[in-house]
Amino acid sequence: MTPAQAHLVDQLSARFGPKVALTDPADIAPWLTDWRGRWQGASPALLQPDSVEAVAAVVALARESGVALTPQGGNSSMVGGATPPADGSALIVSLRRLNAIRAVEPGFAIAEAGVILETLHNAAVDTRQRFPLSLGAKGSATIGGLVSTNAGGTQVLRFGPMRSLVEGLEAVLPDGSVHRGLTGLKKDNRGPSLDHLLIGAEGTLGIVTAARLRLVPAIVSRSVAWLGLASPAAALGVLGALEAATDRIEGFEILPDESLGAALDHVPGTRAPLAERYPWYALVEATSDGEDPVDLSPLLMPLIECGLISDAAVASSEAQAAAMWRIRDSLSQAERAAFGPATQHDISVGVDFMPAFLASTAKAVEAAFPGTQASGFGHLGDGNIHFHVRAGSRGGADWVEQEGEAVSRLVHDLVTAAGGSISAEHGIGQMKRAELARLDPGRVAHLSAIKAALDPGGLFNPGKLV
Repeated sequence: MTPAQAHLVDQLSARFGPKVALTDPADIAPWLTDWRGRWQGASPALLQPDSVEAVAAVVALARESGVALTPQGGNSSMVGGATPPADGSALIVSLRRLNAIRAVEPGFAIAEAGVILETLHNAAVDTRQRFPLSLGAKGSATIGGLVSTNAGGTQVLRFGPMRSLVEGLEAVLPDGSVHRGLTGLKKDNRGPSLDHLLIGAEGTLGIVTAARLRLVPAIVSRSVAWLGLASPAAALGVLGALEAATDRIEGFEILPDESLGAALDHVPGTRAPLAERYPWYALVEATSDGEDPVDLSPLLMPLIECGLISDAAVASSEAQAAAMWRIRDSLSQAERAAFGPATQHDISVGVDFMPAFLASTAKAVEAAFPGTQASGFGHLGDGNIHFHVRAGSRGGADWVEQEGEAVSRLVHDLVTAAGGSISAEHGIGQMKRAELARLDPGRVAHLSAIKAALDPGGLFNPGKLV
């Protein structure tokens, strides 16, 4: 621990008590490795403020002493965005003690940064409402992290990502001042929105301490269907037809047959929803928050009759609906078990271009790296696909380390050429920082200028995003 770091820890402990700063390596160790186990950081102290005032004090002291800070929530980043630098130059600022839900009112909730997503879900249900964002890490991901990464999930099609659900933020800025924006103003023309500047900034421009979040009425009924399809182009046609017929489509996920096969073989208890196998599948969910129940059956029948859908199964119970979603939610682990090492890409292109992009990109990658196998699955409705390139016959357990970077560069080049994004919902973090600079230097220059203006000492989450 440097003298400046030690001084900061001593000052905080004297003011807020011993719980605010942990220095025992055993207490710090669980928070030094990212969720995927790809990055290992180091930090001499774990700071645990339990109020916005304490966070402001941390930041003021850090700026005064030149100590870097790595904000951290549930540590569920997929790109190393919450892991401190390996040289121990930054102190971790854990927001987990800021875990109060300050209000749950008709149409909105105010939750502190350390509130776990699933906890907010449960609190909303108690008032017959829901927070319409969910993802696999809902049991560990926190509100502050979700805001800072502009998290997505399976309900973006209808409700948008986190940016669309945030009505205001409270945050500590790099100068130690507190931005207080939780009043939910519908009209505010005092210049560009600081809230929107902080959403998706990955903790590089400020530390989010609380958020005012949009709630919607609880689901009264839902209809879930599994469709057998000939191609992603057919899936796009189905999506367009359903969206033209109803505004209740909340999820539209696609996956190839090989991914379904991996789930059936490696996830205990899964069963194929259809009697026959098809090249592609779509998982569709429609919801209703009113008295009239929602039913996909009459909407799907004409699409079956015209041949756009090869076959369909509509869940007749919540258990069947949950079983269908379990297949989708288990695809990443199933593919790892079935196919071995793979490079994984969280990418997006325009929805209308996704079918052609999937086909052309898989062909280009497999031609450039003979023996590999490429395919994608995910959120067709919002253009976000998880595109995986598997080693196949080309390599063994160390294939990703040997050729993964070259494969990802090609995939990212093709995404960029298609006008897409190399990070649809996971963020840039450490993993994609160099790629963002390579592919979009103009964007990085602008982001760096904003960073330099707000955080001239570069103390907030160093080594991430820019």
